Amino acid sequence: MIRLLKHIAEHPRVRQLGPGLITGAADDDPSGIATYSQAGAQFGFNMLWTVLFTYPLMVAIQMVSARLGCITGLGLAANVKAAFPRPMLYSIVGLLLVANTINIAADIAAMGEALRLLLGGSARLYSVVLGMGSLGLQVLLSYETYVRYLKWLTLSLLSYVAVIFTIHVPWSQVLAQTFFPQLRLDHATLTTLVAVFGTTISPYLFFWQAAQEAQNLHAGRGRARGAEPPARNPLPHPMAVARQHLRRIRWDTYLGMGFSNLIAFFIILSTAVTLHAAGVTDIQSSDQAAAALRPLGGPVTFLLFSLGIIGTGLLAVPVLAGSAAYAVAESFEWRSGLELQVREAIEFYAIIAIATIGGVALNFTRLDPMRALIWTAEIDGVIAVPIMAVLMVLASREGVMGRFVVRPKLRLLGWAATLIMAIMVLAMLATT
Repeated sequence: MIRLLKHIAEHPRVRQLGPGLITGAADDDPSGIATYSQAGAQFGFNMLWTVLFTYPLMVAIQMVSARLGCITGLGLAANVKAAFPRPMLYSIVGLLLVANTINIAADIAAMGEALRLLLGGSARLYSVVLGMGSLGLQVLLSYETYVRYLKWLTLSLLSYVAVIFTIHVPWSQVLAQTFFPQLRLDHATLTTLVAVFGTTISPYLFFWQAAQEAQNLHAGRGRARGAEPPARNPLPHPMAVARQHLRRIRWDTYLGMGFSNLIAFFIILSTAVTLHAAGVTDIQSSDQAAAALRPLGGPVTFLLFSLGIIGTGLLAVPVLAGSAAYAVAESFEWRSGLELQVREAIEFYAIIAIATIGGVALNFTRLDPMRALIWTAEIDGVIAVPIMAVLMVLASREGVMGRFVVRPKLRLLGWAATLIMAIMVLAMLATT
């Protein structure tokens, strides 16, 4: 088995996977698991359509983010700073930092609770160990080693596929309600839809993938330690080589977002089959979903669900902290990049530490991190709209992208995603 995995990992196509795969996998963090679990528990199979519907929208907006980072050699915040007023930049980055810190708190708490369910002991102690361990890995490991570990952690999400094989699934009913859902457009439904859309199309993913593509470009060009970041539009390749970069981004993003939405589909499906069918319709956290599954789905289902929470949390916390650090560092023109040592990018790593330690500390306050999971998804849905609009404007400007401006088909899909997200948010607010 190990030899097979190594052989697969060495395949040229697999070696090309990176920012898109990690971004997609990080999208299914404990916050996302809680949101999808609540959708499945409350609405059964009637929320499965959202996973199919959001896939092309998610692909479009993440591909635009990746292209922006690759072509300009700068992250999203740096591009926003160059093209828009500072108040807009600081508002977006400030909201991102707050939302990410709360999200980190909720994810760390969920990992701690999942470990407590498996091993017993103190959930808070586990949370501290996991949070500080994640921070230590980001600081101590080299960028190449760190990314390699993140890629392997994406395999933890397969536990949610395995769950389906431990329970009985009425596939004819699943197909019927996936394509013909029965929903009332009341406030509860719209709030859940915004939460699902917000946790699927999350702002921190835009910042992370753009920054990672820019960083990969710098690493590929052999940027020396201590060197200053390059200027805008640093891609000096002929058109054929540039197209090769963009083809790699397309493959990486299609697969990464497909993997993300496939896992989301199975989380909603497993909780619909077990929790919703048993009348358990109020799930506020991922570990609560795991605990509720134990008597309904059996010990194997419970074990797989719990291990998935821990694995996805270890994958998502660095992405949440890193995306916030990239955004803040680019806003103030601080040196940034996981390939740099701490002494070379003190401010960048300080933001990672603040976000991670802040998340750990929130677990010792009166803030309910489990309720914060849903709040964060809703907040992400709201702030995603202006960020997506700014992203599409940037990617459509020749002054930013040169001859690599997004094509009409991708532009149309990106704006459609922005419009749909805006309609969802307005509908939720109108029914409040």
